[in-house]
Amino acid sequence: MFTGIVESLGTVTEVTGTEASSRLTIEAPGLTDLVHGESIAVHGVCLTVADHAGSTWTADVMRVTLETTALGDLRAGDRVNLERATPAGGRLGGHIMQGHVDGVAVLVERDSQPEWTDLTFEIPEDLTRYVVRKGSIALGGVSLTVAEIDGTRVTVSLIPTTLAETTFGTIAAGDRVNVEVDVVAKYVEKLVAAHA
Repeated sequence: MFTGIVESLGTVTEVTGTEASSRLTIEAPGLTDLVHGESIAVHGVCLTVADHAGSTWTADVMRVTLETTALGDLRAGDRVNLERATPAGGRLGGHIMQGHVDGVAVLVERDSQPEWTDLTFEIPEDLTRYVVRKGSIALGGVSLTVAEIDGTRVTVSLIPTTLAETTFGTIAAGDRVNVEVDVVAKYVEKLVAAHA
């Protein structure tokens, strides 16, 4: 489980593989105590540490993940949001996330103000039923609060700290990010449907 509080910004140092799978190698300053087999969310996608040395680690990414997330867009030099799995008894600083991406959103508008920045994303239509104003949404692996929703457009307002400590500081219109909607909403929908 994750909470969407980014622990570190990493840099992709190498991408290798085929159409069926890829290997991502990431330099992650500050994450020098990694353990083989542990889970790390990369832009919100739960990946497993396959190899590691110092602050560099490698993960395998299967075809289905490449096809259904924005990880297939990554190239050497790209920055990525990283979060290790939340330990039992740890703080739930953001909201409950699984690292199982529901879709990909596209940034359509960036409105920067001195004290905050509004980012508006176009999300897949089938995900809008799980998004509510002032509710939680994970974009790029970051737990955010929905400021506004208008059809398939979701706006989030980011403070300077979030902009500085995540990849949202440099995101531009047209960039794609992973979306994970609130898992609680999906469970409620299923339970209600079973009794309808």
